[in-house]
Amino acid sequence: MYALAGRSGRILGMPWWLAVTLVFIVGRLISTAMLAWYAAHQGANPWTGAHPSLGDFSSIWDGRWYNLIAQAGYPKILPHDPSGHVIENSWAFLPLYPVMCSLLMTLTGLDWNTAAISVSVACAFGASLVIYRLFAKFLPVQQAFFAIVLFNFAPVSPIYQVAYAESLQLLLIAIALLLLVNRAYLWIVPVVLLLGFTRPGALALALTLGLHGIFRFVRRRRSPFPVSDRWKLLVAIVFSLVAGFAWLIIAGVVTGVPGAYLQTELAWRSVYVGWDALVPFTPWIQAGQYWFPGVPGYLVVLGAAALFAAVIFAPASRRLGLDMRLWMFSYALYLFAVFFPQSSTVRILAPMFPALGLFAAPRSRAYRVALVVVFLVAQWFWIAQFWAISENDWTPP
Repeated sequence: MYALAGRSGRILGMPWWLAVTLVFIVGRLISTAMLAWYAAHQGANPWTGAHPSLGDFSSIWDGRWYNLIAQAGYPKILPHDPSGHVIENSWAFLPLYPVMCSLLMTLTGLDWNTAAISVSVACAFGASLVIYRLFAKFLPVQQAFFAIVLFNFAPVSPIYQVAYAESLQLLLIAIALLLLVNRAYLWIVPVVLLLGFTRPGALALALTLGLHGIFRFVRRRRSPFPVSDRWKLLVAIVFSLVAGFAWLIIAGVVTGVPGAYLQTELAWRSVYVGWDALVPFTPWIQAGQYWFPGVPGYLVVLGAAALFAAVIFAPASRRLGLDMRLWMFSYALYLFAVFFPQSSTVRILAPMFPALGLFAAPRSRAYRVALVVVFLVAQWFWIAQFWAISENDWTPP
């Protein structure tokens, strides 16, 4: 069917936005059916009783933290364990998503579950439209469209419709990248400020902007880089840096503890490696030694780095354009600097969505059907392994 997509922007004889909308709807119906099945078979757990409603099942894990923030805000005094270490608390979760949900609840009278899911679904729909437009600037229409099929059927796509901030994050990243591609630098400022209060990642965008500026400066003789553009880009970079550090500063000021945010984040990884300071570019090595002690752990980390490099620097990736490759490089570097790989890794990789454009390149019908089937099976496995809760579950999504 994808061969029927022409370069005119029409897909299967319909406007691109309608085709993307239909794919989005089908993707969400499939994910809903999977989530509903697991909800019906879910046993009692720390958040719900046995056989919870779909709404309750969609608001577990971090969704309960966001719910708490919407109701009570953030603690002014950090909670500690008996040994004096900061324990898990709301400061690990940024405020824009719960504020949007709370506002929707106030305006409409909706309950938390419905409001949170509605915000996530609406943002995921917006992300699908913007990401398609981003892909379509560089790829043939049929390839860009199939990349959106993969985006909506991806293994982690159920996260688009639960009480998590990922949909909002992906929408903001996609808008920022589209603005960057169009060199609308000043318009990136409000977007990155919102991103800085949604999920971590603004610093990766700051690096992307910086690298973009370097490339434009080096190539200025072949492609003009006016002084006005340089100043506008510099403003966007500065605000991206501000957005990247703003929540850390706010958490420190409100609680009176300068490292409040980092200490809170480290509480989540303490169950793996104990209480230790964050040393950039060591978490992956620590994780490798935790999961695969000795030489195998180092080899796994090297293999992961090689896989990232293969995707980002593959000759085929040039079709994505410079800015999407710079984003993937920047975000991958950011993850290697601060993220401790564990059960949420697949979800954390969602902002690497430009890579789907590469997977969408082969035009073989058999390949595309097989890849969609693989994604759907992986989606079912992701819900079973990470979202659904088993006894003494230690695999948060």
